[in-house]
Amino acid sequence: MASPTSLLKRLLLGRPFRSDRLQHTLLPKRIALPVFASDALSSVAYAPDEILLTLSIAGASAFLFSPWIALAVVVVMLTVVASYRQNVHAYPSGGGDYEVATVNLGPKFGVGVASALLVDYVLTVAVSVSSGVANLGSVVPFVATHKVLIAVIAVVLLTAVNLRGLRESGTAFAIPTYGFVIVMGGMLLTGLFRVFVLGDDLRAPSADLVIQAEHSVTGFALVFLLLRTFSSGAAALTGVEAISNGVPAFKAPKSRNAATTLLLLGAIAVSLLVGIIWLARLTHLQFVEDPALQIVSGPEGYVQKTVTTQLGETVFGSGSILLYVVAGMTALILFLAANTAFNGFPVLGSILAQDRYLPRQFHTRGDRLAFSNGITFLAVFAIVLIVGFQAEVTRLIQLYIVGVFVSFTVSQAGMIRHWNRRLRTERDPEARQRMHRSRAINTFGMGLTGTVLVIVLITKFLLGAWIAIAAMAVIYLLMLAIRRHYDRIAVELTPPDEGRAVLPARNHAIVLVSKLHQPTLRAIAYARATRPDTLTAVTVNVDEEDTRDLQAEWERREMAIPLTVIDSPYREITRPILDFVASTRRKSPRDVVTVFIPEYVVGRWWENLLHNQSALRLKGRLLFEPGVMVVSVPWQLASTASKNLDRLDATLSRTPARGPRMGSRGTVPPDVPPVASASTGDGGPVDRGQGGTGRD
Repeated sequence: MASPTSLLKRLLLGRPFRSDRLQHTLLPKRIALPVFASDALSSVAYAPDEILLTLSIAGASAFLFSPWIALAVVVVMLTVVASYRQNVHAYPSGGGDYEVATVNLGPKFGVGVASALLVDYVLTVAVSVSSGVANLGSVVPFVATHKVLIAVIAVVLLTAVNLRGLRESGTAFAIPTYGFVIVMGGMLLTGLFRVFVLGDDLRAPSADLVIQAEHSVTGFALVFLLLRTFSSGAAALTGVEAISNGVPAFKAPKSRNAATTLLLLGAIAVSLLVGIIWLARLTHLQFVEDPALQIVSGPEGYVQKTVTTQLGETVFGSGSILLYVVAGMTALILFLAANTAFNGFPVLGSILAQDRYLPRQFHTRGDRLAFSNGITFLAVFAIVLIVGFQAEVTRLIQLYIVGVFVSFTVSQAGMIRHWNRRLRTERDPEARQRMHRSRAINTFGMGLTGTVLVIVLITKFLLGAWIAIAAMAVIYLLMLAIRRHYDRIAVELTPPDEGRAVLPARNHAIVLVSKLHQPTLRAIAYARATRPDTLTAVTVNVDEEDTRDLQAEWERREMAIPLTVIDSPYREITRPILDFVASTRRKSPRDVVTVFIPEYVVGRWWENLLHNQSALRLKGRLLFEPGVMVVSVPWQLASTASKNLDRLDATLSRTPARGPRMGSRGTVPPDVPPVASASTGDGGPVDRGQGGTGRD
């Protein structure tokens, strides 16, 4: 019978998938668009807010610049989309910017890009969910007063949905994503129709507010403010790179489907962003950074609502059901925008683990063929950010987009080198013409995204971008350290090219004894069956009376092997045994010592509390002794019959069983050690319920 934990897991995640069902989880374009593009599509819900509130620092007159800022963002977005269409055709394996940088610029550039993307994915979840809570709080006061709690719950729910598998999460998110596009498009078309066809004078709820500037902004200060506004609006570009990382998740032809999805993403996002800014100017909408200080006069008890909520109220009327539909769909798409990161982060983490820059656990698929460790890791750190910054979008947005523009710029530089290398060997005129065109697109993209990166660093560094940069540096150094560790282990375990392994000269067997009971007799019998060169039983004298009783019982049974008694004046067990083992091996460096540890196995968790785990401590310590082999000889007690072995099997199956360079056919390359089996003395039991050696 399944345990309550297993039943809950099956209820939340569903039944496990076989590995051969991986092909059935691949996505068609209609599902891939909401899975990978929800972040970029949803950014049109908060990018206009950031544009307008930044401009409000200079007063209401600065809102006149908003269409030009939006136009600049559109130019960058279209350039990035065009550039990444080249990426997905050239590198369809799913490495995205990381692979492009690694192959063309070197591993260190690739690790730098990867660290930037990992940080940006975490921020994507935090910003998207926090923005969704803010939009929902505009019409539901309870959400506004409990925004941190609601945001954390949203991240937990997104985690559960993504753990069910890529295709299921895409199907679940497809309807809300398309619903958002339809609702926003309908609102914009209705508003523009009323203004230009019906001649209605639409005025936003904030149109008549009197706003004062926080500072007098002229000359260079105005230029700096416009650059800062542009860098905030550039948040609309986040998520574009996720498609290049997710190409393997598309159905065949993968590259073409990914490129088409990128084109659809760009067209929809640009249309919605331009439409919102345009309608906001037509309705004289105002949105400020600090309402308490900047709003001089307005309605009593005025609460500032988000841009999309204000537009919905203007177009459909206050209290209209369609207003709540707009607010609800906007909040929902912002929640689901985090799904882009939930798909991009685990895939990138898996690739980095395969290249030995992250722990191998990130390369392991869960029950539903999702990279569950990466999903869980992303959720935990996003929750930390949400709680730490109290789900404030304006504070989180300052940390945002630094990483994504680092990856944009380095990736385009890598693509330029890619095309240069191809052009040196290509002789077909048509192919060369296509390559020249692609190189020109990537060159323009690198120049533009590099410029934006400089602007972002200058305008946002002191506002919080330094935190993201510091996080990238820490992750970069950590990944290099992990790679050095794996490389060092691989070198140590690689067998020599010539010569056979040197066999030990002799094998000395030692059976540890505390009492002469069933586990001890089995250990002695098993040790004799291995036919060692010498065999002795060893006990530690910590109690004179117990030792005399053991010796008497040993003689009465006429045991076939000698019993060696080691004195321990301070009643210590581990150190005397270690000294005895070391002295046995010192007689010849080529000798090995095999220590047999008899231990009994209990079935109930509370029974473990009644034993001192001496076998576990001895085993863990002996594993560090060179030339010493440790053999556990278990004796199952009657209580093990009630042990839930199915639950134990499920626990063991969640541990990684593949090395960091596991190939697609499940083969382990020779430079990577296999994961140690729990039965070979790995330093501790896995829910086996071992007791001691009998000295309990």
